[in-house]
Amino acid sequence: MSDDDAVDVEVESPDDAASDAARTNGTADAATEESSDEAAGAEDEAGVEDIADDREALAAAVAEHDEALAREVAALEADLDETRDELLDAEAENEELTSKLARVKADFSNYKQRAKRKQDEIRERASEQLVERITPVRNDLLRALDQEAGSDLRPGVESTLEKFDEVLADEGVEPIEPDPGEDVDPARHQVMLRVESDRPAGTVHEVYEPGYEMGDRVIREAKVTVSDDE
Repeated sequence: MSDDDAVDVEVESPDDAASDAARTNGTADAATEESSDEAAGAEDEAGVEDIADDREALAAAVAEHDEALAREVAALEADLDETRDELLDAEAENEELTSKLARVKADFSNYKQRAKRKQDEIRERASEQLVERITPVRNDLLRALDQEAGSDLRPGVESTLEKFDEVLADEGVEPIEPDPGEDVDPARHQVMLRVESDRPAGTVHEVYEPGYEMGDRVIREAKVTVSDDE
């Protein structure tokens, strides 16, 4: 075989094999890195989406909270308005009651004054009527004194006393004249002194001066003597 007919056989050197391996590894690393970058990018996109979702959820929560707070504020304002209205009504009612009380006080004061004037008028009228009835008795006494000396005055005095007793009876006045031997009533009898007597001990011996009572009220106690315990 001649040199021209010989086939060129290229023998790959170790350095060339290493270069090829390096190129292969570089290509693989690049592919791996590209895959990693894509994964990281996907993760970043997912993170952004999560953050966006969180922000939307937070915004929704804030909005919901604001709405609840707004409703609460509105309810409080409504309660405040209602309370203010009730307070105004209470103040108006208080003013009305105060005015009524003032009128009632004034009416009662006027009533007391009218009642007092009426009582004074009744008292004066009663006194006038009593004087009108007593003056004839005084005139009878004057006529009895005008009689001649030595004349018997007893009938005239007795007649005058009867008239006087009638006047007292018409006014509801009764004399207090306990009978001898009657028990002493401290509310109606005033003991002047104790005397020896055949009456039961501690009972009325004699009426020294009659008393007077008007209805259930004792005007003047009867003055009496009482028989001694001995």
